[in-house]
Amino acid sequence: MAHPKRKTSKTRRDKRRTHLKANAPVLATCPTTGAVHVYHRAYYVDGDLYYKGKLVSQAAEA
Repeated sequence: MAHPKRKTSKTRRDKRRTHLKANAPVLATCPTTGAVHVYHRAYYVDGDLYYKGKLVSQAAEA
């Protein structure tokens, strides 16, 4: 196996890791229901499934 010839400096190591940070998810507010949800994801409001402010699936009434 290959081994490094020299120790990698802290600066060089940290430059490589700059893109590895976690990002907070971008949230949107639905104009129809007012629910806060993650962009480009379907979301439930009172058992009904919505996507882009439109009702996709209603809750089954038992």
